[in-house]
Amino acid sequence: MGASHRLSTFDAVAATKTTAERASVMSTIDIIDADGHVTESGEQLAQFIDPAYRDYGPSSGSRTYYPTDAWDRSVRGTLGENAGTAKAWLEALDRGGVESAVLYPTAGLGIGWIREPDFAVALCRAYNDFFRHEFTSSSPRLRGVALLPLQDPTAAVAELRRARQELGVVGAMLPAIGLRQPLGHRDFWPIYAEAERLDCMVAVHATVRGPHAFGADQFDSFIEVHTLSHAFAQMSQMTSMVLQGVFEEFPRLRVGFMEAGCTWAPYWLGRLDEEWEKRGALEAPRCRRKPSEYLTSDHVFYPAEASEWLLGPAMEKLGHAGIFYASDWPHWDNEFPKNIAEMQHRRDLTDEMKRTVLAGTARRLYGLEATSR
Repeated sequence: MGASHRLSTFDAVAATKTTAERASVMSTIDIIDADGHVTESGEQLAQFIDPAYRDYGPSSGSRTYYPTDAWDRSVRGTLGENAGTAKAWLEALDRGGVESAVLYPTAGLGIGWIREPDFAVALCRAYNDFFRHEFTSSSPRLRGVALLPLQDPTAAVAELRRARQELGVVGAMLPAIGLRQPLGHRDFWPIYAEAERLDCMVAVHATVRGPHAFGADQFDSFIEVHTLSHAFAQMSQMTSMVLQGVFEEFPRLRVGFMEAGCTWAPYWLGRLDEEWEKRGALEAPRCRRKPSEYLTSDHVFYPAEASEWLLGPAMEKLGHAGIFYASDWPHWDNEFPKNIAEMQHRRDLTDEMKRTVLAGTARRLYGLEATSR
């Protein structure tokens, strides 16, 4: 069933507008991509990594610093593109009529699987320096988030401070998969304290690597594993962070739960509330309010997928929580720029809701100002 057919059930808002009127409104809406990706290569990172670590990791033809798997993400090379340069990204922004983008790594999504803390520190510094050199210095339309070595929380605090103050990042990435402790663990609280002090958002981002970590190791096909990966990982880390008291302890911390859409969230918040009401006083004493009260605040953010059937009702249920547009370009499953038009023509969102999703929330999440194209 195509997206246009599914959305035809939501006609109430648009019924009073002609096609020309809707097109006029849409042309005035700014667009910010709140989660695109850099396809950084090992060769690119090798130029910035501490020489003592330059030859780390497996290398077969082309260097990689991360653990690899055998999944065929691109479907025999037919899906996805490369975007390892500012030029590639600026061309994509122009193609989609997008004002600016906040970019995350691709290989770096697996940073949680690095086991040697000192190597994790070196790799994160290398990525952050690479991004500054290739992207931030090329155009104000390209912003980045810091890669942090959570394997060494003290070093992660120092790297967050350096990346924010010296490299100009607008956020920091928390790996949802791979770390030995869940993100609510008190070992990571100094990182949240520093992010709050620096007024820097943190983004929980998953990866398909390590399916046993999100309950998918019984499957033998990528479609099954990928279907579970991001949503299940986000549910897991959200549970840890809220019940262990992160949102209570750091009320000004902005947190994004990335790349799993948002319509799963109302269900999960209801489930968290039910568990907390029965067992919270004994087993989650640092979570002093209903989990849903924290997770629908104006400091928690979720992406909107243009194909989500219940996006309009989910936005209403999530209240003050921010819902944002993300392209996921150039990954194999992206639908950019088609998903912009699909979002603009949804019938269950008002024009104001569309403005919020397509740009307003991203400005609030990352603290962005408008940029000239």
